[in-house]
Amino acid sequence: MTTGNNPTLHYPLPPFVEQPQQPPGLASEMKPLPDHGETSYTGSGKLAGKKALITGGDSGIGRAVAIAYAREGADVAIGYLPEEESDAAAVIALIQAEGRKAVAIPGDIRIESFCDTLVEKAVAELGGLDILVNNAGRQQYCESIEALTTAAFDATFKTNVYAPFWITKAALRHLSQGAAIINTSSVQAFKPSEILLDYAQTKACNVAFTKSLAKQLGPRGIRVNAVAPGPY
Repeated sequence: MTTGNNPTLHYPLPPFVEQPQQPPGLASEMKPLPDHGETSYTGSGKLAGKKALITGGDSGIGRAVAIAYAREGADVAIGYLPEEESDAAAVIALIQAEGRKAVAIPGDIRIESFCDTLVEKAVAELGGLDILVNNAGRQQYCESIEALTTAAFDATFKTNVYAPFWITKAALRHLSQGAAIINTSSVQAFKPSEILLDYAQTKACNVAFTKSLAKQLGPRGIRVNAVAPGPY
């Protein structure tokens, strides 16, 4: 039996440092800094010549996807909130460092008209669209349904459910055979936490949306899949 490095020891272990930021927060202010693949991911040209739009591409999973796609040869547009400009600028620089075209499109995807603008700007700047990644999401901690306000509930659904619907509809004007749509769901869709009542509902919605849409678009040669990240 061979032995090697223990992968569980390669990353920070709990207890973690509290992050004194208000949502949505900035990756650049987290301690320790998160690893999005900036120095650890090596591409091999799997997406050479492709054009991708990633929502929530400034930090977290979205940033990691943007970096990976650029290193695989894709030109990338990212959507993000205006208050996340410093994080977005860092991602744009990382994409450009790979010799790929990078497009930054700030705005609020809870607004239907912006979702249409987001897609049209991405298509215009990239010269087309092959991949859509519906990644942007809103998550909030709430201990009881009584404490969950209608405004907060609505904001979570607008971000996590309405926005992917609006953006996908707009993108389908430009996606053709061979294109791909990827939705970020969560293990919360299958193992919901009591403190993430609204978020868990939206992630279950994402799964159903993905399965139904895959049946609609499969005959058109467009793949639709979801990923469900989580700690379990």
